[in-house]
Amino acid sequence: MRSIWTGSVALGLVNIPIKLFSAVQDRALDFDMLDKKDLSNIHFKRVNENTGKEVAWNNIVKGYNLNGKYVVLSAKDFENASPEKTKTIDLRVFVKASDVDVILFDSAYYLKPAKGGERAFSLLEEVLNKSAMAGVGTFVLRNKERPVLLRSAQGILILHTLRFLNEIRDPSEFIVDMPKPKTAELAMAKDLVKNLQGHFDITDFKDDYTIKLMKLIKAKANGKKLPVSKAKTVSPSDDLITQLEQSLAIPKKKAKSTHKNRG
Repeated sequence: MRSIWTGSVALGLVNIPIKLFSAVQDRALDFDMLDKKDLSNIHFKRVNENTGKEVAWNNIVKGYNLNGKYVVLSAKDFENASPEKTKTIDLRVFVKASDVDVILFDSAYYLKPAKGGERAFSLLEEVLNKSAMAGVGTFVLRNKERPVLLRSAQGILILHTLRFLNEIRDPSEFIVDMPKPKTAELAMAKDLVKNLQGHFDITDFKDDYTIKLMKLIKAKANGKKLPVSKAKTVSPSDDLITQLEQSLAIPKKKAKSTHKNRG
């Protein structure tokens, strides 16, 4: 696989040459938009909303709507605003990964040592693994500087880009006054959580929708029809205590299976 970025990790005066690779890939099925009549592909045009005429790419500029008026920016303007294109992941501080709220995590990347950096890379991976610490710093990717977290996992180094605080919505508007749980409700809810306690394993969760959709596509391609799946309807009691009692009565194995299906 081809790396998407090459540079180095700066640890004090130690510079570790590395290569960066995307750790995730989109597995969603790719659908094309077609004309129902003859299944021809649909194309979209760039049209001037005033004239209705198509606009060539070289006549399109980027503008920002500021107080009702557009401010047009040139390629030079974007270049002047871009951060300095350093080739370094600059680690500033080391923290427990759990100290960083998961809402800040964005994309994930795998790191590999570049030629000559194997020894220092191994040292950094080992110290992060043994100390259970993560390095936090910044780097520039695609003309944008991002905060990042570097951690060790399964014998490799993983880099997570982090969101800036101004990208996170203020949660205060979602905080509402709620009734205090009754003692019996709280006790039963604790028992329910305890009954369902286990260990997280991502292999327990399957992308059932995509799997079923692919089966349907292959069946239709072969002129077959799959049996229609019937939706399961559950009518729980309106009483919270009764709901908790019924939940506690479900065997643990079955309850876990139900939980997985919701994933």
